Amino acid sequence: MNGASRDALAAARERLDALTDIASVDATKLADELAAVTALLDREGTLRRALTDPAKSGEAKASLARQLLAGQLGSDSFDLVSGMVRSRWSRSRDLVDAVEELASGADLAAAQRAGQLDDVEDELFRFGRIVSGSTGLRSALTDQVVGGTAKADLLHRLLGGRANPVTERLVVRLVTAPRGRSLEAGIESLSKLAAARRDRMVAEVVSATPLSDQQKQRLGAALARIYGRQVHLNLDVDPEVLGGVRVRVGDEVINGAISDRLDEAARRMAG
Repeated sequence: MNGASRDALAAARERLDALTDIASVDATKLADELAAVTALLDREGTLRRALTDPAKSGEAKASLARQLLAGQLGSDSFDLVSGMVRSRWSRSRDLVDAVEELASGADLAAAQRAGQLDDVEDELFRFGRIVSGSTGLRSALTDQVVGGTAKADLLHRLLGGRANPVTERLVVRLVTAPRGRSLEAGIESLSKLAAARRDRMVAEVVSATPLSDQQKQRLGAALARIYGRQVHLNLDVDPEVLGGVRVRVGDEVINGAISDRLDEAARRMAG
């Protein structure tokens, strides 16, 4: 997003954060209702354009939203959506993307409240790795002939009781309503949202052997010095990884032997 849409999304994120900081707010219900609004706006192009029409006043657009959504949403969800349609958007699709992001953000806020955000981050990462390594599973989850209900049933069988309920909800929503994204891109986007809940960056660490606690601490501290903020480590093991360890932060990749090159890698990245 850029221009007006970027500013509108930033304001919507602030309102969501303020709302989910209130203990009495049901973040899961909020996520469900925002997801329903996402589906409606994605499906109804005429409505989407009417709610983002720059020729209409913010109050006129909020009034239209009230006519359509009053009684179907809780007051918290409606207030969020009403504030969003009052804003200016560069493209009508940007509004849909923003509402969808807030739905995911509300689910992640629920996980954070429960002290389970780290679990959700790790499970999203691992699910992405599983999908990348299984052509059959990826095909089953992305086949356009297979209906959303069948895909959801498959995911419930795979994740039910094994993954955090928030992880399951996020993945089911992504798979059943991809909105033109690849599965990998959608999972990466969710992982970034989860990391942003704590203003953290995500480092994907693949090592030939499992890292010791000391090695994890050294790597985390080195990356925190480089980037000036906490970095969450998504850990995986691949015996064939070159150099013993591979670290990717965004587009930057570091390779090196675990025992003696973590500090060297940190200095190289810093310089």
